[in-house]
Amino acid sequence: MIDGNRLKILVESAKYDVSCSSSGSERKNRDYGLGNCAVEGICHSFTEDGRCISLLKILLSNDCVYNCEYCVNRRSNDVPRATATPDEICDLVINFYKRNMIEGLFLSSAIHISPDNTMEMLCDTVVKLRTVYHFNGYIHLKGIPSADSKLIVKAGEYADRMSFNIELPSENSLKLLAPQKDKSSILTPMNLMANEYKYAKSIRYNKFLPAGQTTQMIVGASPETDGQIIRLSQGLYRKYALKRVYYSSYVPINTKSALLPMKPVGLLREHRLYQADWLLRFYGFSAEEIIGNDENLSEEYDPKCAWALRHPELFPVDVNTAPPEMLVRVPGIGFKSAYKIVSSRKYGKLSFDDLTRMRVVMKRAIHFITVGGKFLGTENTKLIAASLSSKNDLTANVQLSLFTE
Repeated sequence: MIDGNRLKILVESAKYDVSCSSSGSERKNRDYGLGNCAVEGICHSFTEDGRCISLLKILLSNDCVYNCEYCVNRRSNDVPRATATPDEICDLVINFYKRNMIEGLFLSSAIHISPDNTMEMLCDTVVKLRTVYHFNGYIHLKGIPSADSKLIVKAGEYADRMSFNIELPSENSLKLLAPQKDKSSILTPMNLMANEYKYAKSIRYNKFLPAGQTTQMIVGASPETDGQIIRLSQGLYRKYALKRVYYSSYVPINTKSALLPMKPVGLLREHRLYQADWLLRFYGFSAEEIIGNDENLSEEYDPKCAWALRHPELFPVDVNTAPPEMLVRVPGIGFKSAYKIVSSRKYGKLSFDDLTRMRVVMKRAIHFITVGGKFLGTENTKLIAASLSSKNDLTANVQLSLFTE
């Protein structure tokens, strides 16, 4: 049984990793098993910034042999150290689950002794959870770059999701701030798991990493622009079939380093990157369209509104005839609204009142659409820009919303 002091250290050390959203897996229970990863068997709570709070989030060890400048667990940092055994983690998960305190596990680790040693302990933990303790809940496992490929693939047989964190958006920044890591050591296992995942799908084997893989980038610790970050994310999605890229705003935890900024980045830049990422994954936008001529995302306008303001020649569009892929590019119209519009207009012409009932955000959409030949917006670009500005949105300072259409 892990003692309270070590538990506190390992849980506290894991708080900076944000890539733990449990979605996409349909692992079902068996008659003799414990837990269920299917939709009806596990429910999740999320914080206002989108982080999942239903998983036990813990490190196997925070005793790291690496010395990454930005990391609280770096070798040179004077912090309490702790390491748990696979059996202790398993016992903890089962007891927490039985008490209805968690529904799954997010397990990571600092590099303890060596990458292979760490990956072996992580793999041993998930194998025991599945085969000895018969735990069928959700498991997100952080893979260890530079570890043996056989251990990584074996872990994929038992985990629902794995992640290999990019950490920093460029190889130059990695060399400067994390000299013991390199681009190849991260992308090689990511490529390995992508190929294994595709092969498993091709033979209809759904037990290999059913929720796919993710990665995480720290935003603001190094000088890369939003454009570089978004283009990198686009490449990762296309080449490695990632389910999601997570962005973590830099928080200064090493104030003695001359290589790092002394001020935190703040959540707005992280928020804009998540909005841009959403457009990449679901709305058919390319990185080039999102970024435009400026390498950094606007603080005043969300990426979709900023794109629309740059392309007045494409608007207004007629909601009764426009294709769905164009409708979703209209500020104020999201996927659900676009689906309702396309479905409803089969039976007759839509009106502005119909759009309001469909929960189209008319304050935004009014300047970009016509309905039945009528245009109720304005062609004054300054007025349009003012109406879309977050500075004029009274709710903007209450809560950052990813889903503002």
